[in-house]
Order: sequence, then structure tokens, then C-alpha cells
Amino acid sequence: MAASIKTMTEGKPGRLIFTFALPLMLGNVFQQLYTVVDTMVVGKYLGVNALAALGAADWLNWMMLGIVQGFTQGFGILMAQEFGAGNYPRLRGVIGNSAALSAAFSLFLLTLGQLLAHPVLLLLQTPGAIMPGALLYLRIMFLGLPVVMAYNLLACILRSLGDGKTPLQAMVVASLTNIVLDLLFVMGFHWGIAGAAMATLAAQVVSGIFCLYHISKVEILGLKKEDFRVRGQMFLRLLGLGSPMAFQNCMIAVGGMIVQFVINGFGVIFIAGFTATNKLYGILEIAATSYGYAMITYVGQNLGAGKYQRIREGMRRAVVIAIATSLAISGVMLLFGKVILSWFISGTPQEEAQTLQIAYFYLAVMSVFLWVLYILHVVRSAIQGMGNTLLPMVSGIAEFLMRTTTALLLPLWVGENGIFFAEIAAWAGADVVLVMSYFAVAGKYLKER
Repeated sequence: MAASIKTMTEGKPGRLIFTFALPLMLGNVFQQLYTVVDTMVVGKYLGVNALAALGAADWLNWMMLGIVQGFTQGFGILMAQEFGAGNYPRLRGVIGNSAALSAAFSLFLLTLGQLLAHPVLLLLQTPGAIMPGALLYLRIMFLGLPVVMAYNLLACILRSLGDGKTPLQAMVVASLTNIVLDLLFVMGFHWGIAGAAMATLAAQVVSGIFCLYHISKVEILGLKKEDFRVRGQMFLRLLGLGSPMAFQNCMIAVGGMIVQFVINGFGVIFIAGFTATNKLYGILEIAATSYGYAMITYVGQNLGAGKYQRIREGMRRAVVIAIATSLAISGVMLLFGKVILSWFISGTPQEEAQTLQIAYFYLAVMSVFLWVLYILHVVRSAIQGMGNTLLPMVSGIAEFLMRTTTALLLPLWVGENGIFFAEIAAWAGADVVLVMSYFAVAGKYLKER
């Protein structure tokens, strides 16, 4: 069956955005099962030290993933605009040039990751008890970066064409693969943290192949050899869109590593509690990320079609939907957070109680302020969809400054719990930049066009 491509230039904006985001949410739920299952299996089967090792590796791993996603999302902006304009020959050229760039960047990041893994863990003062596990996990994950890049590019191609269903189906298949392999590699073959990493990469291979098969069925994407020929102006345009988004994600990750540096000084129990909640971060953010993808596609297609009034209307609808969704998720986490967190934690009764107390406090703080994060995703993605990736990059710098300043200073004044507000400060700082940018620059841009 061919991919379900869809134009977002006709119909009610609110309904279009929500119905496009819904399968992406479900897909992200299954994608988060990678993280959740890894954490549950490692935390319950391998213990607190192994869970803390995953946490120590988190931000460096996320930095590489964020760079990958930044580039591919930037490429997807131009794809959505060309699809909205109905310029299919140019769309195929954009996809071919995006593939060439993605291949080059994935090999560069693979090499860079292997070189940086150990020195960065040392720089972050990772405790010796968890250093070997964290390093092993990172080395395996970085070897799989070309696979991760390929999947993200293929998923971005589908989303830029308005297809949110095929990535959902890919994630369902991949998540089931990940669960089976996690149990087999970690609990069956006793491969430890290495088994969890290999299961995740194998699942990414499955999801990438699934997306590639469906893309091959889309008639307008009958790629030929000449589509992969590098076109100077297009190449530079793709770099101009992707580089700021990759840099933005890199800055966010560096800020996260500084937070991890502070946390590493609080001991293994604190690291484990922080990690347990951090593994739920993706679940808290699922709908926000999905609305973001929807806005990039919606805005990009409507910009390409010259329908500027629809962009403003869609923006208003998306903000309302996003805030309502965040409040619902916050309520669930505040009510059932302790039960959910207990699935990730093992050890002596005293260790479990201490870890759960730390984890739930962090979860409660994030839940109360979750609406701030949801506004961030909608506004940032709308600006990106209009082809402006520099302003979102500035918001990433604001995130970095707020996150690191809070992490370094607040614990000195209020104790260890102050570290939990670093993430909230980062969201708020980005929101200020993005909202001002949208009204002062993006709104003016649309009016002039």
C-alpha cells in the first residue's frame, strides 16, 4: 500500500493539525517504549548502578540524536514547502540532496561520537562505579548513528507529505521488535547494558526499512539518479535550514550535560532517581513533539501554497489544543506518577524509597509546568515551518543559558532539589524568545507576504 500523503492547505486548521498529530503521538508512544522498556529491564534486572549508567549516558546520546533530528527536520521544511507548491521535480531533488547530506553527516557524527564519549564522561565526573556501563552504551549507540539518521530522514519525508500514519505503523513494528530483543539480549543472553543498546538499534533498522518500503510506493517520489546530484544552491539552502536546528539541539544537550555534571556530584541514588523521571520526559513530551511536527508540515505546506491567513489561524488553534493536552497529561502524572516510577526502580527497600522520593518530586515539578513546554514546541515549529530556523536557534541559546545558570546556582541556595527547576527555567527562557519572535518578526513576515 502506498503512503497516505495528504495536503494541509484545505479544511479546518484545528482538525487538520490534531488529526495529523494523533498518529504521530501514537507513533511516539511506541518510540518511547524503546526508552521505557530499556529503563525497566535495566533498572529492574540489572539494578540501581546500571540505571544510573544509562542516566550518565543520556545527554551525550541525546546530543547526537538531537543533531540528527535537527538536520533532518530542517530538510523536511523545504520538502513540505515544495510539496505544498506542487513542484514535484524540485521535491525529488530536495530529497536526493537531503540523502547525500545525511549520509555525510552520519559518518562524521559516528567518528566524532566515538572520539568524544570517554573524554566527555570524564569531564562530567561520572562516578567510577557506572563509568564502564555508560561508556559501553554510548559506543554501541554511536556505531548505529547512520541507521538513526536514515530512519529520521525517511520519517521526515513522509511527514512533509502529510503522512503521519506510516511512521506510526513503523514505530509499532519497531517497538515490538525492541521489546522482544530487550528481553532476549538482556534477560536471555545476559548481555547487560550492551544488549539494551543493540535491541534499540535493531528496532531502528526495522522502522527504517518499513518507511523506505512505503516511500518507494509513492508515485510522485520516483527518484532517479540525477535527483541525487548535488545542486549548489539547493545544497546550501538545506544546510541553511538544517544547521541552525542541529546547533539548537546541540546547545540544549550541552546544557543538559552541565546539569548532569551537577547531578553526578549528588551520588548514585540521586542519579538513579533523576534518571527514572528523565526516562518519562519523552512521554511527557510526546504530544508536544507531535504538534511540533504537525505545525512544521502545516505551515510549510500553506506557505508553499501562498495561504498565509491559514497559518495564523492554525497557530491559534494549535496553541489551544496543545495547552489542553498538557493539562490532561499533567493530571495523569500527578495522580499516578509514583506507581509508574516504581516500575523503573529496584534495590534494597531503603534505596527504592529514596530513589522514588527523588524521582517523584522531579516529575511533579515538570508536570505542573508542562504547559510551558507545549507552547514552546508549537511556536518554535511554526517559525521553523516558515523557513526561519535562526530564531529557534536563538531560543535554544536562551534555553542553554537558563538551564545552566539555574543548575549551577539554585542548588547552592536551596539544596539538591533546586536542580529540578533547571528544565523549567529553560522552557520559560525559550518561550520568551519564541513568542516575541513570532509576533514581532513572523507575524510581520506573513503580513508582508
